[in-house]
Amino acid sequence: MNRTVQQLPAAERAPSAAEKAMFEFAYRLATPLWVFDIDHSCILLANDAACAVWQAESESELQSRDLSEGMSSTVRNRLLQYQADFADGAVFSELWTVYPKDEPVSLDVQYSGFMRGAGSFAMLCEASLPTDVSPENIRSTEALLHTDVMISLYKRDGPPLYMNPAARTAVLSSDQTLADLFVDRRENDVLMFELDRKGEHNQVSKVYTDAGLRWHSLSAKLCADAATGEPAVLVTSNDVSDLKIARDKARYLAQRDQLTGCYNRTFLKQTVHDLAQFPPQRCALLFFDIDQFKQINDTYGHEMGDDVLRRIANRAQAALSKLDVLVRLGGDEFVILFRGFSEQSDLIAQVEQLLCDLRKPFQHNAIRLSPTVSMGLAFFKPGKHSLTSAMSQADIALYASKVEGRDRLTVFNEVLGAAAKARNQIELDLRAATQRDEFILYYQPRVDFVSKKIVSAEALVRWQHPTRGLVPPNDFIPVCEETGLIAQVGQIILERGLEQIESWNQSGIDIELSINISPLQFESSDLINTLARFAADPSFPAHRVELEVTENALIGNVEKIAEQLQDISDLGYRIAIDDFGVGYSNLSYVSAFPADCIKIDRSFISQLPGSGPVIGLILALARQIGARTVAEGVETPAQANWLADQACDQAQGFLFHRPMPLDDLKRVLKEDASDSQPS
Repeated sequence: MNRTVQQLPAAERAPSAAEKAMFEFAYRLATPLWVFDIDHSCILLANDAACAVWQAESESELQSRDLSEGMSSTVRNRLLQYQADFADGAVFSELWTVYPKDEPVSLDVQYSGFMRGAGSFAMLCEASLPTDVSPENIRSTEALLHTDVMISLYKRDGPPLYMNPAARTAVLSSDQTLADLFVDRRENDVLMFELDRKGEHNQVSKVYTDAGLRWHSLSAKLCADAATGEPAVLVTSNDVSDLKIARDKARYLAQRDQLTGCYNRTFLKQTVHDLAQFPPQRCALLFFDIDQFKQINDTYGHEMGDDVLRRIANRAQAALSKLDVLVRLGGDEFVILFRGFSEQSDLIAQVEQLLCDLRKPFQHNAIRLSPTVSMGLAFFKPGKHSLTSAMSQADIALYASKVEGRDRLTVFNEVLGAAAKARNQIELDLRAATQRDEFILYYQPRVDFVSKKIVSAEALVRWQHPTRGLVPPNDFIPVCEETGLIAQVGQIILERGLEQIESWNQSGIDIELSINISPLQFESSDLINTLARFAADPSFPAHRVELEVTENALIGNVEKIAEQLQDISDLGYRIAIDDFGVGYSNLSYVSAFPADCIKIDRSFISQLPGSGPVIGLILALARQIGARTVAEGVETPAQANWLADQACDQAQGFLFHRPMPLDDLKRVLKEDASDSQPS
């Protein structure tokens, strides 16, 4: 059913006298002619032949019909496109199917502009019956009209010969050539090259459209124009922008670190793999991480830590070329893949400059921070050397920078490689040592300044290696800390020390025992569980056990750390803060913990008397919180006298006793006891 257009004002739907005069010639023709008002979807003028086509009783009856009913959006858009093209004098010929009284009628129709005034165009339609009205032809024509697939036929090197409605709606203009479609003209060069080579080609390209820049999936074939026989290109395209954006986002997420925007390890592996497919080229890997990053997180919070990571990444990226790849491995660890440099010395100079750039201070809220980084650089050739070996070498060089004091660059060499190999062997031997029970305790006595007697001993670990003999802690403790083995070794020493104090208590040896607790061990639940297990025995002398925790291990969540220490104190154990003065010492921080003892770091003792004011402050702090003081590393009488004069409580060091095995400690304790007897 066709609705009428009574809702339209009469002045809008009725043709003017001038329009009727323009159409006067049509009334005398047997060819169906009508004028379609695109803006209002109605027929303005029609001759008798047109009325017959539309099965209308009269022109006025046909004019009253609302032809928007049942009109698809595709047809509507096509008509609007016609209207825009009429201003350029365009004329179109197409097979159209109209539906008078809901009955399909297929016609060959020529469309041209019909000026209505003020630049507004209606559409003059001249129809004839098609020569081929087979269902297949009609259906294929309708499919071309209504499909969203854009189908175009272009001259080999010129404008389009045909566009279906979807294609015509998408392009910027009706004379836009195939080459003009591409945002990057090199895409057109690729397309034409492949067409000449294979006759057909598929590609996804960014193109200019009426809707702006879009991504189209193009399928092109060389052919001949059926009308002229001239070379042509048939192009079928689909708008895949949403899919392309989604895939690009998925690829970005798969290849990028979300916090910093750097590439990730997966992308690095793929890049080096791709480089390996070509003749070996010189590359370099730079490993770097942020010095003492954990302390930044613990002191200022993770928001500050994340900001530091982003700023470091941004600064590094700004200093790189397009060939270089910046990767965040995780945490505060970064890698840069360098390629395309001329000389090794040039790259080293570039990296040294990067080191300077990264240490520049920045402001975060009210905090001014100057983070530093440590770097390790290794040169390699993809395809000749594996990424794994290159990363290992860069990591070895980074470790050397850490050992040398941080905030520096180290370039890998064979000497470093040999040292790393030896270190790796130590790690393997250490893992075996934890299974074979190769760790023993030595003891260093602690002397009271007033009584001059031994009042305590510190348990110190030694490694009884099956072939190397007794290994001092400086040769293996750093490896334990780096590998995490310190937690296992610490647990062994803790249990052995607790067993020893229990044995001393039963045999009547009346001294305290200090046991070192590593930061990693302090964070483990095994610590409190072990302490609770021993303290559960009513006869166990927990009050004679002093657990030494380094000051830097106490940086972080003050409330949580204080709660952990209080739990230990509630079990009867004593708490000592070790290496005091080298970390973030302040009264409000330390006073939050149940500290029974403060051990003054040996670095201050060795600098006496110059370090006297600092030691004086530490002694005053200890008195305020009610903690006794122990000076570490006392080696000269002058140091001992100065400390005694300042009322330091206790001391340990080579001046008094060196670390010794258990039997020697028993002998020294016996001698110490006999010296105290009246003569």
